[in-house]
Amino acid sequence: MRIIFFTLGLTFFGLGLIGAFLPVLPTTPFMLLALFMFAKSSERFHYWLYHHRVFGPPLQLWHEHRIIPVKAKIMSVSMISLSLVYLILFSPMATWLMVVTGLSMGYGAWFVLTKPSRISEDKIN
Repeated sequence: MRIIFFTLGLTFFGLGLIGAFLPVLPTTPFMLLALFMFAKSSERFHYWLYHHRVFGPPLQLWHEHRIIPVKAKIMSVSMISLSLVYLILFSPMATWLMVVTGLSMGYGAWFVLTKPSRISEDKIN
């Protein structure tokens, strides 16, 4: 099982790395999945990703405080909105499937927007 988790960790890390350069692919969810898979398979890779100069800070904020920074929220909700508009205007998808997809995207946006953007005062003291 460790090999499977490690392979999935590398795959999710690769997708997250691609997402860092392509606006249509998210970075943080893939890095969170990679971190989880590395926790199950490789202490060394888990430590490396969790303390990575670029990817580590958002992973640490999420892990320790369940925080999604404002910049990430704006990017996430913008991409969700643009994707939904594209889907509605240019997709030959069945209406019921479009509604289900729209509801799923709406839930994703709601989830992102309802998380805190910074550490609250009571957690600092």
